[in-house]
Amino acid sequence: MIIFVVASLTDFADGQIARRNHLVTNFGKFADPLADKLLVITAFIFLAVQGSVPAWAVAIILWRELAVTGLRLLLSNEGEVLAAAWPGKIKTTTQMIAIILLLLNNVGFATLGIPLAQIFFYVAVFFTLYSGIEYFYKNRSVFADSF
Repeated sequence: MIIFVVASLTDFADGQIARRNHLVTNFGKFADPLADKLLVITAFIFLAVQGSVPAWAVAIILWRELAVTGLRLLLSNEGEVLAAAWPGKIKTTTQMIAIILLLLNNVGFATLGIPLAQIFFYVAVFFTLYSGIEYFYKNRSVFADSF
């Protein structure tokens, strides 16, 4: 849990420093989201193996992340950048909070009978689906010549 929190915080700080100092690079635009996805997917896979979250939901998260990464690549070939939209930011935030609460075994909330970790997890799954659908819908023109 500590490693996940430290990795998440350093990722957040790195992004803030890069934007504040105008150090945004093409490599950073590619590597930062990829690192985020690898961190989150790895954590969810370990949580699924432990039985803390259902594998089908982790599969949805994995498929969405791979699909949106593919969409980003298609758009970059056309000279476009797929900027993060609010549903995607909410997805990332709820995923991070869910992972931390799940790694902490819902500590503090379990005694109150509130499954906060599971609530955040399913909210994250919802926003994972919603943001993925939104990204593909808004960028459907990239597939126009395929049909």
